[in-house]
Amino acid sequence: MDAGRNNHNHEHISGHEPPASMKNLIFAMGINGGIVAFEMVFGLMIQSMALISDAVHNLSDIAAMGFSYWAEKVSHRPANTAKTYGYHKIEFIAAFVNSIVLSVVIAFVFWETLKRFAAPPEIPGREMLWVAVVAFAGNGAATLLLQKISARNFNLKSAWLHSLQDALFSLGVIVGALLITFFGWRLIDPLISLIICIVIARQIVKIVRRAVNSLMDAVPPGIDFVQVRNDLLAIPAVAEVNDLHIWQTGSEQKLLSAHLVSGEDVPDHETIIRSVQEMLLHKYGINHTTIQILPHSVKTMDHCNHCN
Repeated sequence: MDAGRNNHNHEHISGHEPPASMKNLIFAMGINGGIVAFEMVFGLMIQSMALISDAVHNLSDIAAMGFSYWAEKVSHRPANTAKTYGYHKIEFIAAFVNSIVLSVVIAFVFWETLKRFAAPPEIPGREMLWVAVVAFAGNGAATLLLQKISARNFNLKSAWLHSLQDALFSLGVIVGALLITFFGWRLIDPLISLIICIVIARQIVKIVRRAVNSLMDAVPPGIDFVQVRNDLLAIPAVAEVNDLHIWQTGSEQKLLSAHLVSGEDVPDHETIIRSVQEMLLHKYGINHTTIQILPHSVKTMDHCNHCN
């Protein structure tokens, strides 16, 4: 009564990362480690909350990068009889965990910053300036290393965004140090720290929302569910679309399953399947499809109470 077809048009990715790519992540972790020690020591010495908050953020980034490195290794394990889709979703789990840890860190820094507004300490602007310049140089180098591998998936992109924010925040500390040095604005230090917390918090919300949606098999970003359904119906041989589902197991694998009812006098279901797969792959990047073709004579489907 029906015909089914499963298609995998996605590129195969080796279970072993190219060494140069993962070395970039390791080098970035090493650079961040040096920045953390440098900023924390001098931040405590000169009582700069902006430097301390930037150091704490860099420390959380080291943990995030380490977790990202582990997640990259795990995500390329082959599928097995227990995990038939493989381990691709580990990238979303890594992004979610990193964001939660970063949220705790930001909450602590935010509280300490608010206390500084009540009694801003004297901060030597010149020392704060050259420490921030060194940190900016280090963060810039780490950001460039991660930018080279950031397009690979959501996990590595989140690591790159962390590093990019670090570089921008170090630049903000430089501006604050200049204002303290030339104008004596002591409140600028906790103000910069507060801005850092707010900007990071906004990014955390975006990453958590994306990760949770992916873990709940939501329609991937950039894909309109209704438009996909309309495009399927626009194929001449397709009369009806039922039980349509679109989700992703990783940044590089988007999946779709559907029941398609063929039009009258369409004996060649192979033509329908090829047309559907070609349209989905080229227009939406959906590279894993499971299509069930039903003849036009079918009115209702038995045992499909779950169908949407």
